[in-house]
Amino acid sequence: MSAAILQGVIVTTLDTDIWVDLPERQYVRLMNMVLSQGGTALAPTLYALSDGRLVNFVFTVHGLGDFKTEYKRAVLARIEGQPVKVLPLERILKSKKTILREKDRLHILQIERFLKGRRKLRQSR
Repeated sequence: MSAAILQGVIVTTLDTDIWVDLPERQYVRLMNMVLSQGGTALAPTLYALSDGRLVNFVFTVHGLGDFKTEYKRAVLARIEGQPVKVLPLERILKSKKTILREKDRLHILQIERFLKGRRKLRQSR
């Protein structure tokens, strides 16, 4: 949901999911990177960074194409002034509808409302 927040959806999330183009069995590479910078491993893919932020490395995003395909569709956003590529809201929505966990139901509603409002705004211009 961090990517949705960066694109204007008003929600909260506890961690930032980062989709990495690595086989899951190589999670140790990411762990070593985080630990070398003062972070703490909370689970094989979940880390508390040295500033207290939580990061979850994701190796597969359900309901979407592979990393390279989706990266081509990514949009530019900024985190603390730094450019980052994020999944467009429509792709986040598709993934959430595929997974359909309890927490995703509210996210789906919020993303759909935001997209509807954005479409209306664009039509009124």
